[in-house]
Amino acid sequence: MSSLEKEITSWFAINKRDLPWRNSTAWGVLVSEFMLQQTPVVRVLPKWNEWMQRWPTPHDLATASTAEVITAWGRLGYPRRALRLHECAKIISTEYSGRVPESEEILRSLPGIGDYTAAAIAAFAYDARTLVLDINIRRLFSRVIDGVEAPRPSLSNQERLARAELIPESNAHLWAAATMELGALVCTSRNPSCDQCPVSSRCQWRATGYPTSDQPRKTQAWHGTDRQCRGVIVQALRESDSLKRGEIQKLWNEESQVEKALSTLINDGLISLNNGGLYSLPQSP
Repeated sequence: MSSLEKEITSWFAINKRDLPWRNSTAWGVLVSEFMLQQTPVVRVLPKWNEWMQRWPTPHDLATASTAEVITAWGRLGYPRRALRLHECAKIISTEYSGRVPESEEILRSLPGIGDYTAAAIAAFAYDARTLVLDINIRRLFSRVIDGVEAPRPSLSNQERLARAELIPESNAHLWAAATMELGALVCTSRNPSCDQCPVSSRCQWRATGYPTSDQPRKTQAWHGTDRQCRGVIVQALRESDSLKRGEIQKLWNEESQVEKALSTLINDGLISLNNGGLYSLPQSP
């Protein structure tokens, strides 16, 4: 075991959060990874608990209706994730006998699962030796090893190869969890707690005086955006069996945004329009 690995995993053993998906089934891990995409842990925790109680297996979720799934997703945001998770449940239930696949390649073939999510599921559900690189891990390594405040927006092959060399031969899943936790809790994007970091003495970014990165910080606008408009409409349909166009229009003061939102929501399969001109959540399973 390298000294870097020992210092970080020892810190993790003492400071890790008690997150329920860390002691769950492979299905529980998969659900958590879908929910945690662009969503903080504090918002995911209650929703994950609700879903696992209601749909503890892929088969349970597969038999739910689309409307039930979208409603249960609530305000986690990016509701297309809920539809993809639903599709995953159907495929796992029918094609893999209800068992979440172990193979990264197979996982990547499922709806809504890319390179990171496949690697994370394989690592945390099956203790596989995979390259798990979320933004927290990438930021930690860019500072400690490269002396750079923030990694580049896109993961390069060079970065991928360099980080793959750090993966230990044994307990790679523990290494992934520990580095992710350290980045999330201590080596944060803003105001990192360097005095609590177990590897601050070897951090190149700290040693060079915390130089500011030339990478622009990502900010996600919300108020007044098409995303917010879509969210308002979906939430209203969660709370009503159906709504007329005029009723939906009263929810938002920009008619063109409502028209665009309704069109894209229908195309995404998040709402439906019946022959009577009523909008609702999809009722088909």
